[in-house]
Amino acid sequence: MKLLIQQQLLQLLQLLLLLQYSCAQDFHSNVRIAGCSASDREDMYGLDGEVAFYADFDKGHEVNTVPEFADPVDCPGCYDAAVNNQDVCQTSLQNARKAMKDMPLEFDPPGAPLLYPRDHLKPSHHNTLVCQASGFYPAPVRFYWTKDGQNVSLSASVSQPYPQKDLTFTQFSRLDITPEEGQVYSCALDHPGLKGETRSRIWTVEFQKPSLAPSVFCAVGLTLGLVGVAVGTFFLVKGRKCC
Repeated sequence: MKLLIQQQLLQLLQLLLLLQYSCAQDFHSNVRIAGCSASDREDMYGLDGEVAFYADFDKGHEVNTVPEFADPVDCPGCYDAAVNNQDVCQTSLQNARKAMKDMPLEFDPPGAPLLYPRDHLKPSHHNTLVCQASGFYPAPVRFYWTKDGQNVSLSASVSQPYPQKDLTFTQFSRLDITPEEGQVYSCALDHPGLKGETRSRIWTVEFQKPSLAPSVFCAVGLTLGLVGVAVGTFFLVKGRKCC
């Protein structure tokens, strides 16, 4: 079953067509991506390395990811345009397949993922565990999560693949957690460039324990102070006797 899924994923990525438009002005840059394959579709707009909005083809609407305080820009008709772009993409994809005779793609596998909590850890306080995959081509990469050995991938969210200047992609997956001491989480990546292997990272919940250093330093300081007083008193008494 796993081999079949990997073969389907390989076929999917071999058919990926990526149309990218980017521009830079002053200190800002934006990117627009419309991509399609036999089973995957993507249409997104990014600004300064962040996804601003994207088309959710499963739910049938445009998703604006810019927070309200940043004065997000509405885009009426963007989702309909994204759907139309997919028709154009599929036509271009079929033409490209014929012209290239389904020539195999070159794959760049992702490196080991980064796995870290979004916020400072506190026992029983809600947090989010972030898994970052970078340096892979083509998109997407697949994320697999476990908690204490149990598969929790369905509870995780996955971001849109974002292109980098070297033409590879970065992608994130997030898992909401309520950390307890000793819990073990893992995030594994699957990509055709890995040739059936996976790259993973393990993260264990460990809360910082109160340090003994301040108490030790205080005790040492107090001891040295008492020694200093004793030595000073000794010399003071000896001095008076000499007189």
